Amino acid sequence: MKLRAHHAEALTPPRIDITRAGFALHGHWTLACMRPRLHALRRDLASSAAEMSWDLSGVERLDAFGALLLWRTWGQRYPEALVMPGLLVNSFERIQHPPEPEPPPPPHRMHSLFQRLGQGLLEVGSHVRGMIELIGHVTSELWRLPQHPGEIPWVETSAAAYKTGVQALPVAALLGFLIGIVLSYLSALQLQNFGAETFLINILGFGVIRELGPVLVAILVAGRSGSAITAQLGVMRVTEEIDALAAMGVSRHQRLILPKVVALTLAMPLLVAWTSGLALVGGALAAKMQLNIDIWNFFERLPTVVPLGNIGIGLGKGAVFGMTIAMIGCHYGLRVKPNTESLSTNTTASVVSSITAVIIIDAIFAVLTRTLGVPR
Repeated sequence: MKLRAHHAEALTPPRIDITRAGFALHGHWTLACMRPRLHALRRDLASSAAEMSWDLSGVERLDAFGALLLWRTWGQRYPEALVMPGLLVNSFERIQHPPEPEPPPPPHRMHSLFQRLGQGLLEVGSHVRGMIELIGHVTSELWRLPQHPGEIPWVETSAAAYKTGVQALPVAALLGFLIGIVLSYLSALQLQNFGAETFLINILGFGVIRELGPVLVAILVAGRSGSAITAQLGVMRVTEEIDALAAMGVSRHQRLILPKVVALTLAMPLLVAWTSGLALVGGALAAKMQLNIDIWNFFERLPTVVPLGNIGIGLGKGAVFGMTIAMIGCHYGLRVKPNTESLSTNTTASVVSSITAVIIIDAIFAVLTRTLGVPR
């Protein structure tokens, strides 16, 4: 019984006594004790005024909630007539001058390194997952469309082939012709020192048809068409055109992604053949001027020193490069967020990633085809 009485005395509910002089507060002004009659207390406090006298000597306990309630009632200033024990002053001081949060400790150097490494791995994983999903969607569309010929996007595919292939012919021709001249001129300077001028045809044939032609065209297309694909899809993402297509029930992979992938896959081998041919023409002209090698003799000997398998390798590289550039461009285009900074960032990342992927794939081709098309 004594313990129960002591507990009841310790939890004396808050009470407001209205006198002629003002208000006298008693009891425990804590959230736990005020909760049952909080509405009535707020109504009584709302009818008060800060100019009246306040006596808090009967308050047995005051927490932050009770102090904040009284502080707001007083208009966030002490009343002129206030009787308050010194023990309660700290509660109001904490409200007027809240303690500033301590600054977080600087991250450990090793912790920061692992954090950046983890964020980088997560970002790479996100890109890999997005590419796998995109490849899956494109593959499913390629499997489905032959069964529904009326849904094949002929117009979009032909338009993409014209933009990525036909419109790139002039700059590809200029690039190939100049590269052929430079490579022939520099090779002739070295071959003359050893009296091996006739091997210039071998160097140009293998270098242009098998390696330089596909790689240079892929870098050109990555900077020209890959960035254009990313920018186009990015602008459509910013202007919510892709969302509008989804709202109308039109598959973005069928109308936007697949035509670009198919067009670039088909156009790249033709661009590679066009660029390589003009590079050989430029090399033959340089060989005529530098080493006095007859142009007709140059092209007559070319098939005998460069097997036809190298042409297949070069064209195959072109097709794989074109598909890779289109997929990477579409992947980054779909990741653009609705702001201009994201558009520029993803366009730059698309070009860099495409060129990096082209070099890696070319190295893989070199390892896998090291015994093909090479005369013994």
